[in-house]
Amino acid sequence: MLMGGWHEVAIDCALSLAVQADMTCHPPIFEEDFNWNLLLYLIILPNLAFSMFVGVPHIGQAWSIGVEEQFYIFWPVLLYLAWRLRLPLLGLPTAARAQAAWPARPVTIVVPFPPGGGTDAFARPLFALMGKSTGKQFIIDNKGGAGGNIGADAIAKAAPDGLTIGIAATATHAVNPWLYARMPYDAGKDFAGITQMVRVPNVLVMNAAKAEQLKIHTVADLIAYAKANPAKLNYGSGGNGSAGHLAGEMFKQRAGIYALHIPYRGANPAQLALLAGEVDFNIDNLAAAAPNIRAGKLKALAVTSLDASASLPGVPPLSATFKGFSIDTWWGLVAPAGTPAAVIDKLNAAFTAALKLPDTRTRFAGLMAEPVPSSPKEFGAFMKAQYSRYEGAVKSSGAKVD
Repeated sequence: MLMGGWHEVAIDCALSLAVQADMTCHPPIFEEDFNWNLLLYLIILPNLAFSMFVGVPHIGQAWSIGVEEQFYIFWPVLLYLAWRLRLPLLGLPTAARAQAAWPARPVTIVVPFPPGGGTDAFARPLFALMGKSTGKQFIIDNKGGAGGNIGADAIAKAAPDGLTIGIAATATHAVNPWLYARMPYDAGKDFAGITQMVRVPNVLVMNAAKAEQLKIHTVADLIAYAKANPAKLNYGSGGNGSAGHLAGEMFKQRAGIYALHIPYRGANPAQLALLAGEVDFNIDNLAAAAPNIRAGKLKALAVTSLDASASLPGVPPLSATFKGFSIDTWWGLVAPAGTPAAVIDKLNAAFTAALKLPDTRTRFAGLMAEPVPSSPKEFGAFMKAQYSRYEGAVKSSGAKVD
């Protein structure tokens, strides 16, 4: 705070007016409204200082001076207070007008996984289409680490102005909150949903030669074999707490069977182990497993989506055996909590339009993915349901990351 001489008088005057206006006076130092702070520091305080030279030591005596002097002292003060009270005076800029200009700068999209991964495969084509259709610049910022927690935390702690948004995923918003002992963000409170972006089914697969040897051609055959041969089956995944691990545990619970879980360092090593006959079955991402399914090296028994997948005709969903069974890999777009609803709506309109383009559907179909545009409210409800759903799966799996 400024202290001493006419500066002290100026601050005293400002505080007196603030009290009369029934508001707390703590002038911001260069917040987002930069021009208004210039008004405070370059116009208001010098004008208040003028009161010292016209013999006004305190604001209560200001009415004893002439009208012209009163005008010079008070008009900028009242203007500043009107802004702090958010009064729509004289057509001055308001939050709504500021939001109408969004985005004023390039939009940064945080991808909470390393470059070159599955998330990038969906994100980059979509954001390239967004740039073409809107004429705006979207910058992808990969922030991998801690299973996606580092990038998700960066999104949560970004300024809520719509200029930094990011990708939410099954891991970051449904699995990790139950898997990690300490989380840097609150998945349920620190984000505002924009739209779900895409989902990819998982698929229950066996080594084709092993399946033929054991005469397993359907999910029912696999369950029957497991019950007839307790403790003989095992399955692989990309690691403790991975989507494949949790899907396997959910399948075991619903089927009432036992199979030993063998974790690998990533989904690709887990699939290689299945191809080599080291494990009996996996629940893998369809996009990753599809080439070997088509090559006849893996046998697909069921997809884990609620409905059958057009990418694997003739392969039933697990929901046909276990009602309501559904566990997809999904990605969506979120903004930091507190982002204005008007900005969220603009983001939603732009991204859902891009997701509905024929080119988008064609690109995603090649990746075994389905675009799933949704409203902010729908996506928020979806994330909340996923968050609750994975609690039991993670806890029953026994997986934990300290």
